[in-house]
Amino acid sequence: MAGLALVSIALLLTAACGNSGEAEPTSGGDGAAAAVKKGDVTLVIGAYSVARDAFGKLLPQFAKEWKAKTGQTVTFQESYEASGTQARAIAGGFEADIAVLAMESDIDKIAKAGFITSDWRSAPYGGMITRSIAVLGTRKGNPKGIHDWEDLTRKGVKVLYPNPKTSGGAQWDINAMYGAGLKESEAKTGTKDPAYAKAFLERIHKNVESLDKSGRASMAAFEYGVGDVIVTYENELRSRIKSGVAYEIVVPKSTILIENPAAVVDKNVDKHGTRKVAEAFLSFMFTAEAQQVFADYGFRPVDPAVMDKVKDNYIVPEDLFDISYLGGWDEVRKTLYSPKGVWYQVLAGI
Repeated sequence: MAGLALVSIALLLTAACGNSGEAEPTSGGDGAAAAVKKGDVTLVIGAYSVARDAFGKLLPQFAKEWKAKTGQTVTFQESYEASGTQARAIAGGFEADIAVLAMESDIDKIAKAGFITSDWRSAPYGGMITRSIAVLGTRKGNPKGIHDWEDLTRKGVKVLYPNPKTSGGAQWDINAMYGAGLKESEAKTGTKDPAYAKAFLERIHKNVESLDKSGRASMAAFEYGVGDVIVTYENELRSRIKSGVAYEIVVPKSTILIENPAAVVDKNVDKHGTRKVAEAFLSFMFTAEAQQVFADYGFRPVDPAVMDKVKDNYIVPEDLFDISYLGGWDEVRKTLYSPKGVWYQVLAGI
């Protein structure tokens, strides 16, 4: 807990410095009330690293709309970390008002620690603000001829994906590979074979070049020249391609639908006196305006009307599955990521 407290303090200080001194941190009690009286309010954002680029546009848009609606100036303290790291920090005391993370199990960690007390899944679309899929990214021209998961097992192919201990993106990647193994075994035998799926994951993992802290760190390593193929979010690659980086996106035949949640951190907003603005920002992320911004940064919108507008930009995998195919997050945590789970067996070579 002492370690988590230090992480929390460091994250909050980093976030405050990143805000260029525009506002003092709110710390609850009289400080929060005084900020509101001055017409200003500060919202602390604790997000997973992949959301940073889209938030660079969304936060100013919301601030402008909030100012026009209420007369209040809202400023943001922003912290971006690997999803698992961010979840542990918030659960350990980092005073984020809004949590925007890679997967629902990370939001659940915060809820189990007593910081989220409301039913966050009662928000639109079950509390999910964006969607994506797990894909493969190659360098221009796809020099290694990567077309599906099986190609990642070939001799001489160097693979990158982040560490599932810290990264929500990594867990989605591993879920996708393990699930693809289940799908392949089911196609061959008519039933899901966990042993086949584990062996499939092992064969890919033998070619892994490095396990980085987060999806964004893994992408940075790939851009630095490490590896031949990266397993990552589709939106990460689409965003980088839009910014001028020459990548090719390979969509596997079988892959997983990724869903990314957001929630108000009840204990912190009540302490800071920021519930009204926090709930407004959460609602804003579901609007067509915000969903279009997410689409601009490569995410698949949860809003059906916005998704219909941009659907031609996205490939629908032949055999797309979601987390329920693996039994849901509780089962996945037990089967794959428990101390004796499949992933740690693969890592240990047992």
